[in-house]
Amino acid sequence: MIPEDIKKSISDKLGVIHSFQQASGGCINNGGAISTSKGAFFIKWNNAKKYPDMFVAEAKGLDLLRQSQLIVPKVIDVLHNQEYQVLVLEHIESGSVTSKTWKDFGQKLALMHQISQPQYGLGHDNYMGSLNQVNQWHNTWIDFFIDQRLEPQLKISRENGLIDSSFEFKFQRLYKLLPDILSIEKPALVHGDLWSGNYMIDSNGNTVLIDPAVSFSHREVDLAMTKLFGGFSNDFYSSYQETCPTAKGLSERLDIYNLYPLLIHLNVFGSGYLSQIRSIVSRYD
Repeated sequence: MIPEDIKKSISDKLGVIHSFQQASGGCINNGGAISTSKGAFFIKWNNAKKYPDMFVAEAKGLDLLRQSQLIVPKVIDVLHNQEYQVLVLEHIESGSVTSKTWKDFGQKLALMHQISQPQYGLGHDNYMGSLNQVNQWHNTWIDFFIDQRLEPQLKISRENGLIDSSFEFKFQRLYKLLPDILSIEKPALVHGDLWSGNYMIDSNGNTVLIDPAVSFSHREVDLAMTKLFGGFSNDFYSSYQETCPTAKGLSERLDIYNLYPLLIHLNVFGSGYLSQIRSIVSRYD
């Protein structure tokens, strides 16, 4: 199931391939656990022309997240050929949630969010799902959120005929209200795509962060993303708040932050997400 030219690149780097077990899921990448003469690894690959430098950016993101106390897979290498790009990671054995997993996850994520720098953004662009995520530096959070998150996705939606100018105008009215709705904090290192598919539990019951879309952003975007597709354990949220409490009124802000991933889903998967976006924006119309 591994293309032959990828096998050659992997063999040159990792030695003789003994076995490969494909991972389930994933609409962008192929991947799985691979056993070689030099050990066990996890690899994933995709079309290098369709997603240029995706894995280079992901490797940088994983290295940034490694500053935290959370476990992040070590990047072994990023391989390229004319057709494919391959990300080689250390292999982490999966395990089960323990009584301490969620509390530990909440505490360590809160501490990760204390990693900061003077501006919002990142020194390079990366990806959120299959779409380019622009991270130009901004001095203010609201300007960054509008200019680097919402506006690029609205532009794609308009060009694809998914929204019209009247719907965009609703966003313009929302923008004027954001200074009175959103809390302002120092830039925080965020995972950026923190839903249940982007973490795993290792053999010791520890949380492992994978598939990031990192930036120095507002820490509440991570908390919002955890709620978008069902939410995490209550122990996770209580532990987070005990460690680094958020400003009052968090529940009123979560849907606004989730406009960004919802717009990405709209642009990738189509109009099925439009009603949810309309419902959020209409509250402020």
